[in-house]
Amino acid sequence: MRITHKRLLALVVLPSLVLSSIVAGALTNASAASKAASGFPVTIKAADGTFTLHSKPTAIVSLSPTSTEILYAIGAGSQVKAVDSYSDYPPNAPITKLSAYTPNVEAIAKYKPDLVVVATDTASFNTQMAALKIPVIYFTAASNLSQAYKEYSALGTATGHVAGAKAEVARVRAKIAHIVSATPKAPADSTYYYELEPTYYSVTSSTFVGQLLSLLGLKSIADSATGAASSGGYPQLNAEFILKANPTYIFLADTICCKASARTVGARPGWSVLNAVQKGRIVALNDDIASRWGPRITVLLQDVANALKASKAARTS
Repeated sequence: MRITHKRLLALVVLPSLVLSSIVAGALTNASAASKAASGFPVTIKAADGTFTLHSKPTAIVSLSPTSTEILYAIGAGSQVKAVDSYSDYPPNAPITKLSAYTPNVEAIAKYKPDLVVVATDTASFNTQMAALKIPVIYFTAASNLSQAYKEYSALGTATGHVAGAKAEVARVRAKIAHIVSATPKAPADSTYYYELEPTYYSVTSSTFVGQLLSLLGLKSIADSATGAASSGGYPQLNAEFILKANPTYIFLADTICCKASARTVGARPGWSVLNAVQKGRIVALNDDIASRWGPRITVLLQDVANALKASKAARTS
């Protein structure tokens, strides 16, 4: 009876094992085919190095306002489950109290992300996220258009939206080219003061914004400021320097945070004599758009272009 029992058991188990092996093999092949079809695994190169994503992320947490805008622009919006407190665009982004500057690992983990995009890179944060096996991709602030376009490409690869990323870069390139071609270049001696905050922090022509405005023939007065290079292109000027430079235009990137306006600038001691104040060449910008290197840089460039067109119209009228 014992031998018969073993044989009976074998007759039941062996076919099952064979069937399981066939099914497992089919599932493995199907899984491999699925991954190949989706384009994963993929290798992404970012500021914190190169890493591999083995499957398309479906729960992304973005702690970078610029990256958030890019993710939605390339078609990955439905994969975004939470964004930081400053990611206020697009309006339908799932904004939370998460901090972009001091990321809280426990708070992030609650969203069960399979990809986290950050604008601030710290060793301790990366170590903690690695322990939770949550991949993190880090992008530094772009210093030129080429770097900005690379972020689109990297995020497109990471999210499975390569075509969407290429299409968005093409759209932004075309829009910039159209704005530049449709805008009369500013006179050779045209300068500007770009105000980041009322304490006179500004940008030089070598920064991302500076290079963007140079496409329209504009030059920053901050280029000749003491400490322009050592500050990374973001020196703190003073009222005396600005008054002496007498910029052709004043661009205010602190209208939301600090309520700066043509009225408040004109009321500053001694500023009423400035060329930009007297000619009405003070341009109010949206703080958020003016501080990001995502899809809305075309809005920033168009605002400046409109100011140049208005200025030319005033000169020829």
